[in-house]
Amino acid sequence: MTPIDFYFDPISPYAYLAFERLPQALQGCSYVVNYRPVLFAGMLKHWGQKGPAEIAPKRDWTMRQIAWLAHRHGIALQLPAQHPFNPLALLRLLVAAAPAGALPNRLAVETVFRHVWHGGADPNEPARLQALAQALPREQDPESDAVKQALRAATDQAIARGVFGVPTVAVEGRLFWGVDALEMVAACLKGDPWFEPGHWQTVAAPTPGVQRQR
Repeated sequence: MTPIDFYFDPISPYAYLAFERLPQALQGCSYVVNYRPVLFAGMLKHWGQKGPAEIAPKRDWTMRQIAWLAHRHGIALQLPAQHPFNPLALLRLLVAAAPAGALPNRLAVETVFRHVWHGGADPNEPARLQALAQALPREQDPESDAVKQALRAATDQAIARGVFGVPTVAVEGRLFWGVDALEMVAACLKGDPWFEPGHWQTVAAPTPGVQRQR
């Protein structure tokens, strides 16, 4: 089985949709998933970007598109009461749900995603957070320095790998960004020759032209 890395932050509706669609999109492929929680805001800061929800018309489009994609694929989705929100508590719970140095399993990730994207409530409402913490395994203290540092290190490692957004799926050194890239991931796993290293590099080869002044 080919190992694939799934980089995500539960703040992202596209990451949630990709998570739900992953088994169907990769049906017939031989793979095992490493679920890697990262702080999307840290990536935005590093790469000098704004999140979709920080640009008013882009936020409107994002919410409409995710509602359509959920409808199209039959995925239950209700917008949380507030978005964007601070996902740190959720991310730390995920890191703490696995032993030190390990990654959360699919059930833990599903529990957190559905906490956010089902029901339309505030993801950080204290009583809901407490119930979520009780529903997840507790291998580490989510408020410990070790857990906080592990999340920072995971985000830094993802950035060093070239990850700039979520969801991102990594397959044998190739990065695939976005829920709409799952078809490409499946083709890569099935050995489509389009993904041969030489061609993969060539299609990204054009030299950058005019660059906007910051």
